[in-house]
Amino acid sequence: MEYLHTMVRVSNLEQSLDFFCNKFGLVEVRRTENEKGRFTLVFLAAPGDVEKARDTKAPLLELTYNWDEHEYAGGRNFGHLAYRVDDIYETCRKLMEAGVTINRPPRDGYMAFVKTPDNISIELLQRGEPKPVQEPWASMPNTGTW
Repeated sequence: MEYLHTMVRVSNLEQSLDFFCNKFGLVEVRRTENEKGRFTLVFLAAPGDVEKARDTKAPLLELTYNWDEHEYAGGRNFGHLAYRVDDIYETCRKLMEAGVTINRPPRDGYMAFVKTPDNISIELLQRGEPKPVQEPWASMPNTGTW
């Protein structure tokens, strides 16, 4: 397993970048603008992690700016932790056997979400290419939120 990123929703992207980059000292390593989804993702790394973050895309802080949403209540500004796993199906199987609910099953062979006992979402991402789609995952519905 490999730690990837923590996602935080921000209400003002420029103000947040000023804090995280200019004041706190993180470095912007990647940015994605999504017109259709109406959001911007900005990935930041600690100065000592910049080279690794550009190469492996980890470890990072992901700032998510939703263009039409500027206020978050109830902790919605914190998004999720993300980890890359060697076998998403095996990881989810082990978690289910241990009593963990798979909130967003890996129907695509690539991504799943689970929650901690304190309702913190964890994104699981398949290392490399997505695995071939297979059951029971392909037809498993979402459960709750993530």
